[in-house]
Amino acid sequence: MRVLIVGAGVGGLTAALSLHAAGIEALVVEASASLRPLGVGINLLPHATRELTELGLGDAMTSTAIATAEMVHFDRHGGRIWGEPRGLALGYDWPQYSIHRGELQMILLDAVLDRLGPGSVRTASVLEGFEQDADGVRAHVLDRIAGTGAEIHADVLVGADGLHSSVRAQLHPGEPGPLWNGIRMWRGVAEGEPFLTGRTMAVAGSNAAAKLVVYPISIRRPLINWVAEIRTDDGMGPHRPADWNRGGRLEDVLPYYADWRFPWLDVPALLARTPRVLEYPMVDRDPLPFWTRGRVTLLGDAAHPMYPIGSNGGSQAVLDARVLAHELARCGDPGAGLAAYERARRETVNAIVLACRDMPADRVLQTVAERAPDGFDRIEDVLTAEELESIGSAYQRTSFSDAKALNTRPSLSVAG
Repeated sequence: MRVLIVGAGVGGLTAALSLHAAGIEALVVEASASLRPLGVGINLLPHATRELTELGLGDAMTSTAIATAEMVHFDRHGGRIWGEPRGLALGYDWPQYSIHRGELQMILLDAVLDRLGPGSVRTASVLEGFEQDADGVRAHVLDRIAGTGAEIHADVLVGADGLHSSVRAQLHPGEPGPLWNGIRMWRGVAEGEPFLTGRTMAVAGSNAAAKLVVYPISIRRPLINWVAEIRTDDGMGPHRPADWNRGGRLEDVLPYYADWRFPWLDVPALLARTPRVLEYPMVDRDPLPFWTRGRVTLLGDAAHPMYPIGSNGGSQAVLDARVLAHELARCGDPGAGLAAYERARRETVNAIVLACRDMPADRVLQTVAERAPDGFDRIEDVLTAEELESIGSAYQRTSFSDAKALNTRPSLSVAG
């Protein structure tokens, strides 16, 4: 069996490694002319960390990533609202990791090139379309540099090509574009010493107005990742297409946080020393009724783009990749394997997409802002016990199943 993967992001590269480990040949084509460590921070849930560890990448991640210990919510004045352990502290056998997305992609890329060979990833290669029949898939790929086209034959085609997936567009012609919820995000990475426990993910404010998420992402050097969420819904939609690497302007975001100074973090100072700011609208797509047609399927953001809530985007792409390889190897037949993969993943992830839209934790944070606009001394004077409990319940819906279930679940690895 030969699998052609479109897209060399986290999902596509994890799929290549997983297929290779299961004895299935894989080739990755990527539209970018070169693969560089771009982007900002990303979180990997224990579910994803387990899968990457089983692929032999545990030491590489441990050498750079922060093992997140807790997630804590604060109001915009720095008052603590709610907190909960994460990763190992929550009972999982694998940590939750905070890591630079670019470093994670390079860890995956290096492993793919080492194990599958230097020709296993073809850059500057754009998928222009595909056909399939009972014998396989014929993909038409353009070399952006040479300007020449080629036809690649495979038994399976996997679209791991992100939010603007060309594979998804051919499977679902006429689908509307990404859906914006009125929140614009600015992201950046700046030097700064870890705060609180040194392994804390902190959330402050409410995205009904202004919200900030901050966490350290490297044990090699003091780097803090930040995400600013501002509701700017003017009914006009995002003024520029969603692109994770699109540059933003510090002067557009800094005024919202000009007086956000907490005992443990000077927010405007952190933002001001950020060398490059990225801007992105918070978008997703409606869940699909199917991912697979014949020998072609979708994976990661191409299948289920979702709001960045609960550390799910990259983590769910990793799980997709592992289940895909597991089912193709177990079934031995392309059609049966892809059908089993979709049965195992589509409804589960579609439910997460919808749960992320619901945002119950953010509604509670907004309630705090409305009831105590000038801050509070005791959160118990602001929220009921049931309202506080609803924050943890919200994250369970999107991100955290029973730790024992993950710890005791059989491995998805299939020896090739």
